[in-house]
Amino acid sequence: MAGIEYEAKALDIDPEDIARRIFAAGGVEAAPPHIMRRYVYDTVPVTVGRWVRLRDTGNGATLCVKEITSDAINGTHETEVTVDDFDEAANLLRLAGLTPRSYQENRRASYKLGTVRLEIDEWPRIPPYLEIEGDDEAQVWEAAAALGLDRSRLTSINTTKVYSLYGHDLDTIADLRFE
Repeated sequence: MAGIEYEAKALDIDPEDIARRIFAAGGVEAAPPHIMRRYVYDTVPVTVGRWVRLRDTGNGATLCVKEITSDAINGTHETEVTVDDFDEAANLLRLAGLTPRSYQENRRASYKLGTVRLEIDEWPRIPPYLEIEGDDEAQVWEAAAALGLDRSRLTSINTTKVYSLYGHDLDTIADLRFE
């Protein structure tokens, strides 16, 4: 699957408050909180703003190339496929000569509000945030409004830039996991 991600983030949230807002707006839980793990690889050749991600979603695994073209709501392009096994895919990438530049974990609770995907993400070392992802920009803004979130307080920066807001250079953290 290839395409543009239409996504905005609400930073520094209270996960319980946001979950209550989602349910009050008619949303439903899509997946209970689970740990996601991922390996991040540089592309060949290395291209700024583009990387390969192998991610264990808790109920499967995906392999994708992500490219950030801007910090706009539609500034992330993703080409993704489902893979059968996280560990076997990691081994296959190693055999192909790719070495992960980092291992990362986060905890995610997933919700749906209509067709909009809402993810409460908790990462080590930074406050939790909410991702609002829709099929187009209007869906994202409508979902944010339904949750009572001020559009001017939302951002579309990627996780690397979120980390930098809190004084961390994610690109230099080779092993990011919960204690």
